[in-house]
Amino acid sequence: MEQAKQILLAQPRGFCAGVDRAIEIVERAIAQFGAPIYVRHEIVHNRYVVDELSAKGAIFVEDLAEVPPGSHLVFSAHGVSRAVKSEAEQRGLSVFDATCPLVTKVHVEVAKMRAEGMEIVMIGHHGHPEVEGTMGQSDDGMYLIETIEDIAQLNVRNPDRLAYVTQTTLSVDDTADIIDALKRRFPHVAEPKKGDICYATTNRQQAVKFMAPQVDLLIVVGSPSSSNSSRLREVAQKNGVESHMVDDATQIDPAWVEGKSRIGVTAGASAPEVLVQQVVTRLRALGVNSVRELDGVQENVTFPLPKGLSARSEQS
Repeated sequence: MEQAKQILLAQPRGFCAGVDRAIEIVERAIAQFGAPIYVRHEIVHNRYVVDELSAKGAIFVEDLAEVPPGSHLVFSAHGVSRAVKSEAEQRGLSVFDATCPLVTKVHVEVAKMRAEGMEIVMIGHHGHPEVEGTMGQSDDGMYLIETIEDIAQLNVRNPDRLAYVTQTTLSVDDTADIIDALKRRFPHVAEPKKGDICYATTNRQQAVKFMAPQVDLLIVVGSPSSSNSSRLREVAQKNGVESHMVDDATQIDPAWVEGKSRIGVTAGASAPEVLVQQVVTRLRALGVNSVRELDGVQENVTFPLPKGLSARSEQS
Protein backbone atom coordinates (compact mmCIF):
# COMPACT_ATOMS: atom_id res chain seq x y z
CA MET A 1 0.00 0.00 0.00
CA GLU A 2 1.35 3.43 -0.98
CA GLN A 3 2.41 5.76 1.79
CA ALA A 4 0.18 8.75 2.70
CA LYS A 5 1.16 11.84 0.72
CA GLN A 6 1.76 15.22 2.35
CA ILE A 7 2.39 18.71 0.94
CA LEU A 8 4.95 20.91 2.68
CA LEU A 9 4.54 24.64 1.87
CA ALA A 10 7.69 26.77 1.88
CA GLN A 11 7.77 29.93 3.96
CA PRO A 12 8.28 32.52 2.63
CA ARG A 13 7.03 32.03 -0.93
CA GLY A 14 5.33 34.09 -3.63
CA PHE A 15 4.99 37.84 -3.94
CA CYS A 16 7.65 40.16 -2.55
CA ALA A 17 7.23 43.85 -1.72
CA GLY A 18 8.62 45.00 -5.08
CA VAL A 19 6.14 42.84 -7.02
CA ASP A 20 3.22 43.92 -4.82
CA ARG A 21 4.14 47.55 -5.44
CA ALA A 22 4.56 47.13 -9.22
CA ILE A 23 1.18 45.47 -9.65
CA GLU A 24 -0.50 48.09 -7.46
CA ILE A 25 1.04 50.89 -9.55
CA VAL A 26 -0.54 49.48 -12.72
CA GLU A 27 -3.92 48.87 -11.04
CA ARG A 28 -4.02 52.35 -9.51
CA ALA A 29 -3.00 53.99 -12.78
CA ILE A 30 -5.85 52.21 -14.59
CA ALA A 31 -8.33 53.23 -11.85
CA GLN A 32 -7.13 56.84 -11.83
CA PHE A 33 -6.58 57.55 -15.52
CA GLY A 34 -8.63 54.86 -17.25
CA ALA A 35 -7.56 52.21 -19.71
CA PRO A 36 -5.36 51.75 -21.54
CA ILE A 37 -2.26 52.12 -19.39
CA TYR A 38 0.88 51.13 -21.27
CA VAL A 39 3.55 49.04 -19.53
CA ARG A 40 7.07 48.65 -20.88
CA HIS A 41 7.90 44.95 -20.72
CA GLU A 42 5.98 42.47 -18.54
CA ILE A 43 5.39 44.30 -15.24
CA VAL A 44 6.70 41.17 -13.47
CA HIS A 45 7.69 37.85 -15.02
CA ASN A 46 4.49 35.91 -14.45
CA ARG A 47 2.00 34.94 -17.13
CA TYR A 48 -1.03 34.92 -14.81
CA VAL A 49 -0.29 38.43 -13.50
CA VAL A 50 0.26 39.82 -17.01
CA ASP A 51 -2.98 38.23 -18.29
CA GLU A 52 -4.95 39.61 -15.31
CA LEU A 53 -3.64 43.14 -15.84
CA SER A 54 -4.22 42.91 -19.61
CA ALA A 55 -7.87 42.08 -18.90
CA LYS A 56 -8.11 45.21 -16.72
CA GLY A 57 -6.73 47.47 -19.45
CA ALA A 58 -2.93 47.28 -19.38
CA ILE A 59 -1.13 47.08 -22.73
CA PHE A 60 2.37 45.58 -22.57
CA VAL A 61 4.94 46.83 -25.09
CA GLU A 62 8.63 46.28 -25.70
CA ASP A 63 9.14 49.36 -27.88
CA LEU A 64 8.05 52.85 -26.81
CA ALA A 65 7.20 53.59 -30.46
CA GLU A 66 4.04 51.53 -29.79
CA VAL A 67 2.87 54.03 -27.17
CA PRO A 68 0.80 57.01 -28.41
CA PRO A 69 2.25 60.42 -27.40
CA GLY A 70 0.76 61.77 -24.17
CA SER A 71 -0.15 58.30 -22.85
CA HIS A 72 0.50 57.01 -19.36
CA LEU A 73 3.39 54.54 -19.21
CA VAL A 74 4.61 52.29 -16.40
CA PHE A 75 8.20 51.03 -16.29
CA SER A 76 8.34 47.38 -15.17
CA ALA A 77 9.73 46.21 -11.83
CA HIS A 78 12.99 45.20 -13.54
CA GLY A 79 14.04 48.80 -14.25
CA VAL A 80 15.09 50.54 -17.46
CA SER A 81 18.19 52.14 -18.94
CA ARG A 82 18.79 55.88 -18.99
CA ALA A 83 18.15 55.78 -22.76
CA VAL A 84 14.63 54.37 -22.26
CA LYS A 85 13.85 57.06 -19.64
CA SER A 86 15.10 59.72 -22.02
CA GLU A 87 13.02 58.33 -24.92
CA ALA A 88 9.87 58.31 -22.77
CA GLU A 89 10.48 61.97 -21.92
CA GLN A 90 11.05 62.90 -25.57
CA ARG A 91 7.80 61.18 -26.55
CA GLY A 92 5.89 63.22 -23.97
CA LEU A 93 4.77 60.19 -21.99
CA SER A 94 3.50 60.46 -18.43
CA VAL A 95 5.62 57.89 -16.57
CA PHE A 96 5.10 55.96 -13.36
CA ASP A 97 8.24 54.06 -12.45
CA ALA A 98 7.51 50.62 -10.95
CA THR A 99 11.20 49.69 -10.79
CA CYS A 100 11.76 47.73 -7.58
CA PRO A 101 13.49 50.07 -5.09
CA LEU A 102 16.13 47.37 -4.54
CA VAL A 103 16.96 47.49 -8.27
CA THR A 104 17.01 51.30 -8.11
CA LYS A 105 19.56 50.97 -5.27
CA VAL A 106 21.88 49.13 -7.71
CA HIS A 107 21.32 51.83 -10.36
CA VAL A 108 22.33 54.49 -7.82
CA GLU A 109 25.46 52.48 -6.89
CA VAL A 110 26.43 52.25 -10.58
CA ALA A 111 25.95 55.99 -11.18
CA LYS A 112 27.98 56.87 -8.07
CA MET A 113 30.86 54.50 -8.88
CA ARG A 114 31.05 55.59 -12.53
CA ALA A 115 31.09 59.24 -11.39
CA GLU A 116 34.11 58.32 -9.25
CA GLY A 117 35.84 56.88 -12.33
CA MET A 118 35.41 53.24 -11.34
CA GLU A 119 34.82 50.52 -13.91
CA ILE A 120 32.10 48.05 -12.95
CA VAL A 121 31.68 44.32 -13.38
CA MET A 122 28.01 43.29 -13.34
CA ILE A 123 27.23 39.68 -12.42
CA GLY A 124 23.96 38.71 -14.08
CA HIS A 125 22.11 36.92 -16.86
CA HIS A 126 22.69 38.20 -20.38
CA GLY A 127 19.46 39.50 -21.96
CA HIS A 128 17.50 39.78 -18.70
CA PRO A 129 15.68 43.14 -18.56
CA GLU A 130 17.07 43.96 -15.11
CA VAL A 131 20.60 43.49 -16.43
CA GLU A 132 19.87 45.61 -19.51
CA GLY A 133 18.46 48.36 -17.29
CA THR A 134 21.43 48.32 -14.90
CA MET A 135 24.06 48.12 -17.66
CA GLY A 136 22.19 51.02 -19.29
CA GLN A 137 22.94 53.32 -16.35
CA SER A 138 26.32 54.02 -17.93
CA ASP A 139 27.42 54.54 -21.53
CA ASP A 140 30.68 52.64 -21.00
CA GLY A 141 33.00 51.17 -18.40
CA MET A 142 30.78 48.21 -17.53
CA TYR A 143 31.36 44.50 -18.11
CA LEU A 144 28.78 41.73 -17.81
CA ILE A 145 29.77 38.28 -16.56
CA GLU A 146 27.56 35.23 -16.02
CA THR A 147 30.01 32.54 -14.93
CA ILE A 148 33.39 32.04 -13.26
CA GLU A 149 34.80 31.21 -16.72
CA ASP A 150 33.89 34.71 -17.96
CA ILE A 151 36.28 36.29 -15.43
CA ALA A 152 39.36 35.05 -17.31
CA GLN A 153 38.23 37.01 -20.41
CA LEU A 154 37.89 40.34 -18.56
CA ASN A 155 40.18 43.10 -19.80
CA VAL A 156 39.79 46.16 -17.59
CA ARG A 157 41.63 49.45 -17.85
CA ASN A 158 42.71 49.69 -14.21
CA PRO A 159 42.33 46.69 -11.87
CA ASP A 160 42.73 49.03 -8.88
CA ARG A 161 39.67 51.08 -9.89
CA LEU A 162 37.21 48.23 -10.27
CA ALA A 163 33.93 47.43 -8.49
CA TYR A 164 31.13 44.92 -8.92
CA VAL A 165 27.34 44.83 -8.65
CA THR A 166 24.91 41.96 -9.19
CA GLN A 167 21.46 41.27 -10.52
CA THR A 168 19.04 41.10 -7.57
CA THR A 169 17.56 37.67 -8.41
CA LEU A 170 20.62 35.43 -8.69
CA SER A 171 21.53 32.21 -6.90
CA VAL A 172 23.07 33.27 -3.59
CA ASP A 173 25.56 30.35 -3.57
CA ASP A 174 26.56 30.56 -7.24
CA THR A 175 27.07 34.32 -6.97
CA ALA A 176 29.27 33.90 -3.87
CA ASP A 177 31.49 31.53 -5.88
CA ILE A 178 31.72 34.01 -8.78
CA ILE A 179 32.56 36.87 -6.39
CA ASP A 180 35.31 34.75 -4.76
CA ALA A 181 36.81 34.05 -8.20
CA LEU A 182 36.54 37.74 -9.15
CA LYS A 183 38.39 38.73 -5.96
CA ARG A 184 41.13 36.19 -6.69
CA ARG A 185 41.76 37.76 -10.10
CA PHE A 186 41.17 41.37 -8.95
CA PRO A 187 42.14 41.55 -5.25
CA HIS A 188 41.24 45.26 -5.00
CA VAL A 189 37.74 44.98 -6.50
CA ALA A 190 35.29 47.10 -4.48
CA GLU A 191 32.00 45.60 -3.37
CA PRO A 192 28.59 47.11 -2.61
CA LYS A 193 28.14 48.23 1.03
CA LYS A 194 25.29 45.74 1.21
CA GLY A 195 24.90 42.78 -1.15
CA ASP A 196 22.70 43.41 -4.19
CA ILE A 197 20.81 40.09 -4.16
CA CYS A 198 17.46 41.07 -2.68
CA TYR A 199 15.99 39.89 0.62
CA ALA A 200 13.13 38.06 -1.12
CA THR A 201 15.41 36.06 -3.44
CA THR A 202 17.66 35.15 -0.49
CA ASN A 203 14.77 34.19 1.81
CA ARG A 204 13.05 32.00 -0.80
CA GLN A 205 16.29 30.16 -1.60
CA GLN A 206 16.97 29.60 2.10
CA ALA A 207 13.42 28.26 2.53
CA VAL A 208 14.03 25.72 -0.27
CA LYS A 209 17.32 24.64 1.35
CA PHE A 210 15.51 24.18 4.66
CA MET A 211 12.78 22.17 2.93
CA ALA A 212 15.05 20.01 0.74
CA PRO A 213 15.94 17.31 3.29
CA GLN A 214 12.26 16.91 4.19
CA VAL A 215 10.80 16.29 0.70
CA ASP A 216 11.32 13.93 -2.24
CA LEU A 217 9.84 16.30 -4.85
CA LEU A 218 9.60 20.09 -5.15
CA ILE A 219 7.16 21.98 -7.35
CA VAL A 220 8.07 25.62 -7.97
CA VAL A 221 5.23 27.86 -9.13
CA GLY A 222 6.67 30.40 -11.55
CA SER A 223 6.97 31.37 -15.20
CA PRO A 224 10.00 30.27 -17.29
CA SER A 225 11.02 33.93 -17.79
CA SER A 226 11.25 34.47 -14.01
CA SER A 227 14.90 34.45 -12.89
CA ASN A 228 14.19 34.07 -9.19
CA SER A 229 11.74 31.18 -9.81
CA SER A 230 14.28 29.34 -11.97
CA ARG A 231 16.88 29.73 -9.23
CA LEU A 232 14.54 28.02 -6.71
CA ARG A 233 14.31 24.96 -8.94
CA GLU A 234 18.11 24.91 -9.33
CA VAL A 235 18.66 25.24 -5.57
CA ALA A 236 16.42 22.20 -4.96
CA GLN A 237 18.22 20.15 -7.61
CA LYS A 238 21.63 21.09 -6.17
CA ASN A 239 20.36 19.85 -2.83
CA GLY A 240 19.45 16.50 -4.36
CA VAL A 241 15.69 16.99 -4.77
CA GLU A 242 13.77 16.34 -7.99
CA SER A 243 12.24 19.69 -8.92
CA HIS A 244 9.85 21.00 -11.57
CA MET A 245 8.70 24.53 -12.37
CA VAL A 246 5.10 25.08 -13.47
CA ASP A 247 3.20 28.16 -14.61
CA ASP A 248 0.03 26.71 -13.10
CA ALA A 249 -1.57 23.51 -11.81
CA THR A 250 -2.47 22.22 -15.29
CA GLN A 251 1.24 21.61 -16.01
CA ILE A 252 1.67 19.09 -13.19
CA ASP A 253 2.43 15.61 -14.55
CA PRO A 254 0.74 12.94 -12.35
CA ALA A 255 3.82 10.73 -12.89
CA TRP A 256 5.90 13.20 -10.83
CA VAL A 257 4.00 12.37 -7.63
CA GLU A 258 3.89 8.59 -8.05
CA GLY A 259 5.79 6.97 -5.20
CA LYS A 260 6.46 10.36 -3.55
CA SER A 261 5.22 10.82 0.01
CA ARG A 262 6.37 14.38 0.78
CA ILE A 263 5.91 17.04 -1.89
CA GLY A 264 7.30 20.51 -1.37
CA VAL A 265 5.61 23.51 -2.95
CA THR A 266 7.03 27.02 -3.26
CA ALA A 267 6.56 30.03 -5.54
CA GLY A 268 8.84 32.62 -7.04
CA ALA A 269 8.58 36.26 -5.96
CA SER A 270 6.44 37.12 -8.99
CA ALA A 271 3.94 34.22 -8.60
CA PRO A 272 0.62 34.91 -6.79
CA GLU A 273 -0.66 32.75 -3.92
CA VAL A 274 -3.81 31.88 -5.91
CA LEU A 275 -1.61 29.73 -8.20
CA VAL A 276 -0.06 27.98 -5.19
CA GLN A 277 -3.51 27.11 -3.87
CA GLN A 278 -4.52 25.75 -7.30
CA VAL A 279 -1.42 23.52 -7.21
CA VAL A 280 -2.41 22.31 -3.74
CA THR A 281 -5.92 21.50 -5.03
CA ARG A 282 -4.46 19.61 -8.01
CA LEU A 283 -2.10 17.61 -5.77
CA ARG A 284 -5.00 16.72 -3.46
CA ALA A 285 -6.81 15.35 -6.53
CA LEU A 286 -3.70 13.25 -7.17
CA GLY A 287 -3.90 11.65 -3.74
CA VAL A 288 -2.28 14.09 -1.31
CA ASN A 289 -4.23 14.07 1.95
CA SER A 290 -2.57 16.71 4.16
CA VAL A 291 -0.89 20.11 3.91
CA ARG A 292 1.64 21.56 6.34
CA GLU A 293 3.18 25.02 6.27
CA LEU A 294 6.85 25.06 7.25
CA ASP A 295 8.35 27.62 9.59
CA GLY A 296 10.32 30.41 7.98
CA VAL A 297 11.10 34.10 7.84
CA GLN A 298 8.06 36.38 8.12
CA GLU A 299 8.52 39.25 5.65
CA ASN A 300 7.02 42.64 6.44
CA VAL A 301 8.80 44.85 3.91
CA THR A 302 6.72 47.50 2.12
CA PHE A 303 7.71 50.16 -0.41
CA PRO A 304 5.96 53.51 -0.99
CA LEU A 305 4.12 54.20 -4.25
CA PRO A 306 5.31 56.89 -6.67
CA LYS A 307 3.94 60.42 -6.26
CA GLY A 308 0.90 61.20 -8.38
CA LEU A 309 -0.97 57.93 -7.81
CA SER A 310 -3.92 58.58 -5.55
CA ALA A 311 -5.68 56.04 -3.36
CA ARG A 312 -8.85 56.45 -5.40
CA SER A 313 -8.65 52.90 -6.76
CA GLU A 314 -9.28 51.67 -3.23
CA GLN A 315 -12.82 53.02 -3.51
CA SER A 316 -13.46 51.44 -6.91
